[in-house]
Amino acid sequence: MRAAGRSVRTRLRDRIAANDPGLLRLTAGLRTVGAIALTLAVLSLLGADVHLLVAGAMAAMVATFAIREKQPGPQAVTLALGLPVALASVSLGAVLHSRLVAGDVFFVVLIFCAVYGRRFGDRGTALGLIGFQVYFLSLFVGATPSELPALCGAMALAFASSAVVRFALVPATPAGVLMRLRLAFRARLAQLVSAQIDLLDASAEDMDKALQAVRDGTARLHETAMMIQGRLEEGTPDEATARLVQRRIADAEIAAERLGLLLLTARSAERADTLTLHLPGAPAPSLAGPAVPDEATETLRRDLRALHALVLRTGSSDTGTGLAQVRNRLLGYRDEENLPSAPAAVQDVFRGIGEAARAVMGLRAALDGPQDESDDTPATARSREELDAEEAAIDGSGEEAEPEEQTGLRRPTTRAAVQVAVGSSLAIVGGELLSTQRWYWAVLTCWIVFINTSSTGEILVKGYRRLLGTVFGVVAGIVLAGLVGQHTWTAFALVLVLIFAMFYSAPLSYTLMSFFVTAMLGLLYTLLHTYSWEVLLLRVEETALGAACGVVAAALVLPVQTDRRTNELLGTVLERLAGVTEAAVAQLSGGPADELLDKSRDLDQALADLRAATQPLTHPVTPLRARRDTARYVVALLETCAYHARTLAATAELLPTHPSIAADPRLRGAAGRTVRNIETIAARVADAHADAKVETGPSIASLLGSDAGTPRYGRITDRVLRHLERLDEAVVGLARPLGVPVAEPRA
Repeated sequence: MRAAGRSVRTRLRDRIAANDPGLLRLTAGLRTVGAIALTLAVLSLLGADVHLLVAGAMAAMVATFAIREKQPGPQAVTLALGLPVALASVSLGAVLHSRLVAGDVFFVVLIFCAVYGRRFGDRGTALGLIGFQVYFLSLFVGATPSELPALCGAMALAFASSAVVRFALVPATPAGVLMRLRLAFRARLAQLVSAQIDLLDASAEDMDKALQAVRDGTARLHETAMMIQGRLEEGTPDEATARLVQRRIADAEIAAERLGLLLLTARSAERADTLTLHLPGAPAPSLAGPAVPDEATETLRRDLRALHALVLRTGSSDTGTGLAQVRNRLLGYRDEENLPSAPAAVQDVFRGIGEAARAVMGLRAALDGPQDESDDTPATARSREELDAEEAAIDGSGEEAEPEEQTGLRRPTTRAAVQVAVGSSLAIVGGELLSTQRWYWAVLTCWIVFINTSSTGEILVKGYRRLLGTVFGVVAGIVLAGLVGQHTWTAFALVLVLIFAMFYSAPLSYTLMSFFVTAMLGLLYTLLHTYSWEVLLLRVEETALGAACGVVAAALVLPVQTDRRTNELLGTVLERLAGVTEAAVAQLSGGPADELLDKSRDLDQALADLRAATQPLTHPVTPLRARRDTARYVVALLETCAYHARTLAATAELLPTHPSIAADPRLRGAAGRTVRNIETIAARVADAHADAKVETGPSIASLLGSDAGTPRYGRITDRVLRHLERLDEAVVGLARPLGVPVAEPRA
C-alpha cells in the first residue's frame, strides 16, 4: 500500500514537472500571490481602507513579477533600487493628478525611458517596468498629494512583503531551478518514449494522431533542453560541469528524436522523411502493412517499455539487479551480434534503443554522480568507458563571442522606445476622447503590445489576442462582480486566485492571461465601488484603441515589417547552420576540435527566434493561406536541417574517445556543396537580386566512393553519412519555397 502511494506521488510529480518545467510558472504564481496576501494581511491589521488595500496589492504584484535576474544577490539589489523608483513614480503621479497636460507629457517621457531602459539588461527592464506600472497604479486609484504618506507606506510594505516571500517563503536558487528542469527533462523524455510506443502500436486510422503526439513530445523535449541551456551557467558550480550536463542533455535529445524517426521508418512502406517529424499536420507515411504481432515486434514493444522504465528511474532510485539487467540488455543492442533477427528497418530501431539507453545512462552519471558498476556486462562496461572518456575530454574553456551592438535608431530598444512613445501619445489623445477618467487603459494596452515584440505583425497578433481575452474577461468580470457583491474579503480571495491563474497561464496563452487580468479588474472595480457595465465596456473600447494605436505607431514610425524581421532571422539561422555544418564536417574530417555544442545551441536559439517571428504569418486567422503554408514548410525544413546538424556535431565530438568512429578527410570535400548551398540561400535571402544558384549533383555516398551507399565502419559510421545526405537534401529543398534557382546537375 505504501509503495502504491509512493508510485502515485511519483507519477503526479512527474506530470507536474513535465507540464511546468522547473516549476517556473508555479513559483511565479506562488510568489506573486504570497506577496499580495502578506501585504493585504498587514494592511488590514493596520486598519487601511480599501483604496490602500488595492494599491498595496498592485504594488506587491509589480514588485514581484518585475524582477528577472536569476541569482538572489542581483534580485535583492534590483528590488532595493525599485522601491525609490516606485516612491518617486507614485509621488509624481499624485502631484500631476490635477495637471492634465503636464501629467500626460510626463507619462509619455516615462514610457520612453522605461522602454529604452531595456538596453541595460534585466535590471534596466525591471526598474522601467516598476516606474511605469506604479505610475499607472496612481492613476488607477486616483492618488492625490494628501494621500501620499499612506501610499508611500503601502508601497514600502509591498516591496518588503515581496522580499520576504521571494527570499524566505518561496526561495528559488539557480541550482534548485536547474535541478527541477532536469527532472522535467526526464519526465518529458519518458512521455516521448511513451508516445513512440503508441506509434508502434497505432493502426492506420490512428497513425496521424500517434505521429502528432510524437511531434509534440519531441518539441516539448527540445523546449526543456533549451530552458536548461539558459540556466547552466548560474546553476552549476563550474564550467566543466555545465558543459558535461549540456553534452548529456544534447545526447539524450538527439537519441530520442532519432529513435522516433527509426520507428516511423519501421512502420512505413519506405524510409520516412525527417521532415515528417517537423512539419505540423503533415500526413503520416503509408504503412508497410498492418502491425503483425510477430516475435520481433513483441520484443521491440517490450524493450521500448523497458527504456521507458529506465528513463523514469534515472534518479537515485535506480537500484536493483532487475533494472540493471534491463539496462544491460538494451545497451547490448549497440553490438551487432546482439541484434534480434528482424528486417533491417526493425534492427535499426533496436540500435536506436541501445543508443537511447546509453544516453540515459550518461545523463544519470552527469546528474547523479558515480553509479554502481557491479552488475555491468561487457557491453555496459564499454558504454561506461566511452562516457568516462568523453567526460575527461570535455574542455570548459569555451568563450562566447560578444554580439555586434547596433547604435542609434537601429538599436531595437531605441526604436521600440520611440514607437511606444508615439503610440502612447495617440492612445492618450484617443483615450481621453473616450473617457477623461479611464483613458490610461488605452496607454497600458499600447505599452503591453510592444513588450517582447519586434515587428508590426507580432504587435498586431498580440493586440488581437489581448482584445479577445479582454472581451471574454469582461463577461467573467460581470458574473463575478454580481456573485461577490460587496463582500470585500471574498473579492480579494478571488483576486488572488485570478492573479495566480494569470501568472501560471502567461507563458502558455496570452489570450488566457488577458482574460484573467480583465476578470480580476472587474473585482477591483467592485472593491473601489466604481463597478458598472459601462466601465467594463469602456475597458474593451480602450483596449481596442490602445492596440490600434500600437499597430499604427509600429507601422508608421521606424517600422520593422514582418517580412524584413523574418528575413533577418532567417539569415541568422542559415549563417549558424552553415557554421555548425562546416565545423562538424571539419572535425569529422580530422580538423581541430571546436565548440560544436555551443554552436548547435546558438543555432537552436536562432531557430526559436525565427519560429516566434513567423507567428503572424502562420496564425490560423491569416487570410494569406499560401503564405502561411510556405512559412510553416520553411520552418519545418530548417528544423530538419538543425536536427541533422546537431547530430553531426554530437558525433564529431565523439571522435577523440570512440575508436569505432574515425576521421575521414574525404568528408570535407563531399560536404562542401552543402555548405555552399546554405551560403547561397543566405545570400539570396539578404539580396533578392543575387544570381547564385543552388548546386545539385551525385549523392554524398557516391562522392565518398561507396558503391553500396554506406561506407566502411572503420572510416566513418553510416549514420554520419545518412545525416549528411539528409541535410544536403533538406537544404536543396529550401531553395524552392525561398525562390532560389537550382542549377541543373552537371553531366
